[in-house]
Amino acid sequence: MQEVVYGMQYTKPTVILLQDTGIGVAETAARTCYDSFANSENSVIQALEDTVPNQDMCSVLNDIEDSALLEDLAWTYFHHSILEHANLSYLIRGTSRGVLQEHARHRIQAISVRSTRYTMSGIINAFVAAHYGGDKNFFIDTVEAYDMFVTADKEYNRLEIGTMYDKLEFQRQKVQDFHAIAVAKSSLALLEALAGKPQELYDALQAGKKKRNVGDAFKHIITDNVKVDMVVTFNLRSLKNYFTLRDSGAAYFQIRWLAQEMIKVTPKKYLDLIIKEK
Repeated sequence: MQEVVYGMQYTKPTVILLQDTGIGVAETAARTCYDSFANSENSVIQALEDTVPNQDMCSVLNDIEDSALLEDLAWTYFHHSILEHANLSYLIRGTSRGVLQEHARHRIQAISVRSTRYTMSGIINAFVAAHYGGDKNFFIDTVEAYDMFVTADKEYNRLEIGTMYDKLEFQRQKVQDFHAIAVAKSSLALLEALAGKPQELYDALQAGKKKRNVGDAFKHIITDNVKVDMVVTFNLRSLKNYFTLRDSGAAYFQIRWLAQEMIKVTPKKYLDLIIKEK
């Protein structure tokens, strides 16, 4: 899905809910605070008053869909610490590094992100092949096919890729051992053997051993416009804060899009506890 903002066309992220732990543990935590297991409308929680739960009971507990106590605590007494016992994990694809920076400001989350240190070898191989082939457009065409930007304007993206090439060329002229940094030792002989043949050189470099940590030297060439994939895990209290702040007209539009996509895949039993109906 795409949308135009400030005259630029952007692609929106895709979100998949990977796992959720249920609200049963959160009600159990609340009942533990008040020693009120017998008052639950959920029989499995009533049984916890004088029973050590087995695996079957835990499964039933984690399948609970409603809890009057949690509703009361969330919206009447604002006792939100019990919401920290519920967790949700999302797979996010195609958001931007700019959004990643915004996510870093939400401290109560676990986040794992596609690494630029280990995933830039294709870009560097395309540059090396283009340089030895004397063909900057080869680099632009090759990297354009990676579909690596959240912007969807072809002309703008080619301009950005050309700038990446210029940055790499500047560094190549400055660093004496550029190719030793950029290319695996086992592939260095290919540079002269396939000079003037950018596609063949690129294919050979791609098929060869990848240089580890190549992004350490070159990650500065990319911008906040680059797409990232990540897995994030929120507890429900933190997710409430995230949705309140980021599904807001004051939020950066790309993180607002992401929050909206996350809301779409979040089960109603969680949303009822953290988003007030309008």
